[in-house]
Amino acid sequence: MNMKKTKQLIIRLAVALATAAAMTVIAATGILRSVDGAASDRLYQQPEGTDGEIVVIGMDQRALDELGPLPWPRSYIAEAIEYLNSDPDAHPAVIGIDVLYIGNSSDPDADDYLVNAAAEYGNVVFASAATFGSEIVNTDEGFYLDSRAVLAWDSPFEELAEVSSTGHINAMHDSDGVIRHMMLWVDVPGVGRVKSFSRELYERACEARGETVNPEPATSEGSFFYLPFTENPRGYYDGVSVYDLISGEVDSTEFADKIVLIGPYAAGMQDDYVTSVDHSKPMYGVEIQANAIDAFRAGYSKLEVNEKLQLVLVFVLCVAALLWFYDRRVAYAVPVWLALSLGWIGVCALLYRGGHILHVLYVPLFVTLLFIVSVVVNYIRAQREKHRVQNTFGHYIDPGVMKQLIEQGSDALELGGKLYDIAVLFVDIRGFTTMSEALDPPTVVEIINKYLTLTTECIMKNHGTLDKFVGDCTMAFWNAPLPQDDAIYLACRAAMDMVEGSKAVGEELMARFGRTVSFGVGVNYGPAVVGNIGAPKRMDYTAIGDTVNTAARLEANAPGGTVYISRAVADALGDRAKTTSLGGTIKLKGKAEGFEVLVLDKLD
Repeated sequence: MNMKKTKQLIIRLAVALATAAAMTVIAATGILRSVDGAASDRLYQQPEGTDGEIVVIGMDQRALDELGPLPWPRSYIAEAIEYLNSDPDAHPAVIGIDVLYIGNSSDPDADDYLVNAAAEYGNVVFASAATFGSEIVNTDEGFYLDSRAVLAWDSPFEELAEVSSTGHINAMHDSDGVIRHMMLWVDVPGVGRVKSFSRELYERACEARGETVNPEPATSEGSFFYLPFTENPRGYYDGVSVYDLISGEVDSTEFADKIVLIGPYAAGMQDDYVTSVDHSKPMYGVEIQANAIDAFRAGYSKLEVNEKLQLVLVFVLCVAALLWFYDRRVAYAVPVWLALSLGWIGVCALLYRGGHILHVLYVPLFVTLLFIVSVVVNYIRAQREKHRVQNTFGHYIDPGVMKQLIEQGSDALELGGKLYDIAVLFVDIRGFTTMSEALDPPTVVEIINKYLTLTTECIMKNHGTLDKFVGDCTMAFWNAPLPQDDAIYLACRAAMDMVEGSKAVGEELMARFGRTVSFGVGVNYGPAVVGNIGAPKRMDYTAIGDTVNTAARLEANAPGGTVYISRAVADALGDRAKTTSLGGTIKLKGKAEGFEVLVLDKLD
């Protein structure tokens, strides 16, 4: 690998590393957390539907209309508990009251009624809640700021707490305001560890039913666990109101051995939340608790993959993608783009089934951005290279050859060459010097332009590469850099076309100036070095070597209206050409004695 290629590779790698690092930093800042969360929710949250073992009874609008606005007398909930347990052989496994009963109310009789109901049946769990905030904590090792300190604890009033159990109902949304996680427990100063409302209900239900309790889900720092939703909003609610229990309008045995939750279920109660299962339709808090219970029942345990590891994966994949996309044709870039983007989504789905959660959006988003930018940059670069090649070769390269040079891009403009077997043609005007001495300069220029136009047209028509003009001499070659079928024949066809075309121009000159000129042409075939030769600021795309020199010698000795060829050319033409051998009678400069020269008389 030459120095320039090495330098280009180093620059490409540096750009890829810098770009991937920038994208990784963007991901690390959390700017995309909201849109990534939405994308992850669409992939991961696929509700399966409830089996009917969990029932939500709403403190709904009908209850508000019949019983009046909150807060209700605590006797109402006591009546509901009594009614649900009215049949000793067909009562709920556990009842969860998603309402805070803090301190004694102004109605002692109602408080006693609630305590007695909870004590009599022993299957009721009441809600509690923590108030979080920042607090400076003093330890043996120094001070630190606890941003999630429990500043206050609201639990059932003392008499109720003695005859029932409790669980916290704190709903902690993510930074985008969406509920995706639950807190499995809260450490309350002076109280100890309090399980979540949903976990307490689940374990109490297992105890009542004689079922084995599934292990607790995997948690991250702060006891958070990812909540896979089993149902959409309103999925656990069959329209049963608390008022139906109090008025006896529903059969209590319908809730036998089930997990019953009673909680706010009307607009305006400030207990509805946006959840990952449905961003458009809020879910009431009691339904979130029901979903958490179902997750425990199913034994779901989903844990986010370490954030640093995910960022490393993002960085590596972005580097690999950019290195592949760089200077790559769209046809080859598209499959890799799709494979990385769709493949990542597939990996996320598979890992989710195995209990591991990845950010869904980062890799497809960044890879797509890299793909789009690379396509644009590659297009701009290709256009620049195309114009550069066209500016360099456009006036004298056959369109077929030009196409390959454009595809090669900057490589076509590098100094250096390759060895090719080429057919080389030289043509010169005979008698032009004498004529030019007798004519004025504008006329001389007009005549030479006619001849050079004729030679150029003949070369291009026969798909040759016009190498250069040297005064009134033209050089062209075939079979490089693009391999050509029958390159020798094409070169000889161009030579014969030049001789034939010069006749009409010669007649015109004789009529105008009383003088005429003709062409002498030489064609040879053999190995030569073809490429950009010169200095970086001044190079020519040309051919050099003995084959080229011999073609020039043949042309120099050819009389006007005659095409001289070598034996190599004659043998390649075979029966398609009529030739006359001059043997070794023509002495070519630089060639040994006996070099055979032939006249191309006719070409089929």
